Amino acid sequence: MPQASSPSTAQEDDEAPRVVPAARIESDAQAIEAARALAVDFAQGAAARDLERSLPWREIERYSASGLGGITVPREFGGAQVSHATLAEVFCIVSEADPSLGQIPQNHFGALNLLRLTGTPAQKRRYYEGVLAGRRLGNAGPERHTRHARDIQARLTPDGDGFRLSGRKFYSTGALFAHWIPTKALDAEGRLVTVVLERGAPGLAVVDDWSSFGQRTTASGTVLLDNVRVEAGSILPAWTVQDSPTLQGAFAQLMQAAIDAGIAQGALRDAVTFLRERSRPWAEAGVERATDDPYVIADVGRLHIELHAARAVLDEAARHLDDAGQRPLDADGAAAASISVARAKALTTEIALAAGEKLFELSGARSSLSEFNLDRHWRNARTHTLHDPVRWKYHAVGDYVLNGRRPNRHSWI
Repeated sequence: MPQASSPSTAQEDDEAPRVVPAARIESDAQAIEAARALAVDFAQGAAARDLERSLPWREIERYSASGLGGITVPREFGGAQVSHATLAEVFCIVSEADPSLGQIPQNHFGALNLLRLTGTPAQKRRYYEGVLAGRRLGNAGPERHTRHARDIQARLTPDGDGFRLSGRKFYSTGALFAHWIPTKALDAEGRLVTVVLERGAPGLAVVDDWSSFGQRTTASGTVLLDNVRVEAGSILPAWTVQDSPTLQGAFAQLMQAAIDAGIAQGALRDAVTFLRERSRPWAEAGVERATDDPYVIADVGRLHIELHAARAVLDEAARHLDDAGQRPLDADGAAAASISVARAKALTTEIALAAGEKLFELSGARSSLSEFNLDRHWRNARTHTLHDPVRWKYHAVGDYVLNGRRPNRHSWI
């Protein structure tokens, strides 16, 4: 397995990960079954990986070998083309076990969806076949020290029959583990494009400098681009999904919401286990077990209800996208889909944070000991939900309801 680069060696030649042959998943039910099987394994070492910041190379390769990476590939190209509801459930299952492993494939599926919307037949054949064979897609989109997350400074410059690309990317979740790195840039006309870069290309380097207190093993660090050669056939016209109504933004947000729901499920699961097996009741409760404390019972019930509600709205949003994908999509339909997912994202954000924080209040002082590493749930929830502020979800929904104003078209709504 390739080792992470350090900042001092970042300019050395990049090394592509090995390709592990992938099984072929053929149905929604098979995808759910594969996710559940992986989750049992992933949950075993999740706390230790987080505590030690041990990058999950073995687990990522198991994910690839299972065939889950190809479940959204269209049937005409040999994939299962699972529903949005199934994709969301897969993300929930894996993220409950280990939300870093839930987040790492997120940009992989986002890139596959962009390929479906904007790729040529030749590009689709190339990248879909590669994914079905076990290749992974990463991400090099956002940049640091720009005005905002959508401000892109990387530029494509013409070079003979191709182009050159230079820039510095950050928040590059999945890039370290990827075989291809879809990279956002502006073309000569100032339009947004996505360039699919091959790992090992001269001038490309992935730096493992992710230092967040949460989602610690996503390796969401830096990608350096130093005059990287770009072939015309590796460029996707990403600007077209902003110029026409699509489900691209809603699709991206659905995965975000599902990751948060999985984090909440894991936190509540561990809270219940700790209360049953390790917690003592409060001295004035007059009960023998923490699970008989009436206040603990009520709070666990409340968390369970809020999680159930968030999951229900998430499932509703996924079905909304499934229905919208079956008919021609206009501006109103795309807006309604984004608002449907925004409602779910608001609720999954709130329950992920609440479950991760309430765990300690209910379980008592012993739950704060580092040997249990239960704080990873809140740290993961707090970190992942910073991706796109929930306050803007409430604003988008309110503006839509009050003023009929459609949300903007991008991957954050």
